[in-house]
Parts: sequence; C-alpha cells; structure tokens
Amino acid sequence: MAFKKDDVVIIEPKDIYVGDTNAPVTLTEFGEYENEECARVNEVVKQILEEFEGKVRFQFRHFPLTLIHQRSLKASESAVAAGQEGKFWEMHNVLFANRRNLGTTSLKLYSKEAGVKNKKFLDDLVNGLYGWQVQDDIKEGHNRGVKEIPAFFVNDVPVTVKPTFANLSAAIESALKKAKTKAPVKKAPAKAKQRA
Repeated sequence: MAFKKDDVVIIEPKDIYVGDTNAPVTLTEFGEYENEECARVNEVVKQILEEFEGKVRFQFRHFPLTLIHQRSLKASESAVAAGQEGKFWEMHNVLFANRRNLGTTSLKLYSKEAGVKNKKFLDDLVNGLYGWQVQDDIKEGHNRGVKEIPAFFVNDVPVTVKPTFANLSAAIESALKKAKTKAPVKKAPAKAKQRA
C-alpha cells in the first residue's frame, strides 16, 4: 500500500504583515538581518507603526546580500521558518538584536527565544526548506528594481529618499491623502415613493 505524502503549506513572506490588515497604506521593506542600516531602520519602522496605528501595515521582504553577508540567507530562512508558527516578528526582532552572530546554531537558540516550538527547526534550516521563499523575495526585489537595502515601498511606490522617520512619514501621509481622494463617495439611498 502506497502512502501519500502530505503537501506542506508554507506561509510566504508576502503574506505576513504587522499592523491593521485593512490599513489603507502598505509599507514594504526589502532588507536583510546582517545589514546595520536595516537594523537602524527597523527601529524607525517601529515608530512609524506606532505613529500611524491603524493606518499602516508593514511587510518585510528578504533581500540578503550574500556576497557581503554570508549568514544573511540562513537568517532570512529562519525568519520564514518562525513565521510558520506565527512568530515571524518575534524572530525578526531577535535577529536584528543579534545581527553580528547569525551562525546556524545560534539561529536555533534565537528561535527558542522567539517562542518557536518546532523540534525540526535546525534540520529544516540545514536542509533549506524555506530557501525558495527567500529566493522568491529576492526575485521580486530585483523585478521591483531593488539594488540597495534597505529599500522601501509605500503602496508599491518606491521611496527614493533616505528612509528616515520624517521621509517615511511624508510618503505615508501622501499615500493616505491619495487613498482618501480615491475612496468612493457614498450616495444617499434613494427614497422610496410613498403611495397616498
């Protein structure tokens, strides 16, 4: 009797957000975990999410610069792995906090710190189970014209200035204004004629 192998459904990074899922503005970052500028901007993003609570949802997409940072690829895979248990953002922040020590064994320890329970976490990482998801992010980044990180998009429009709190806030404010002008105007319901 043949056994059917179960299909494993993997939650893709493009499906993971923090913030209100119905927010009118989506802030997307392409970055990696060993990059100092990405780590600095991670704190800016936290401020943005506080400032624009309910108006912005944030998505982090992986764009490891493996020629410069050899450990960034596995770190990205570990975040995707944590995301399978709903612990993406916890792992995301732990990775940035430990960006100078991202060896594979350390990633296993960080996963525990982030609350990941998967006993096969290290095996999955070593076997590259989530490698395709990271490669898909890299491919999308290239398709969007990402050359340097961190790279930000507000509602799919590239942010071409330095990603400071002021610059990202201005881009979000602009997107919010556009969202308001595009909102459909609600018409008053037509009154039914009454018979006498």
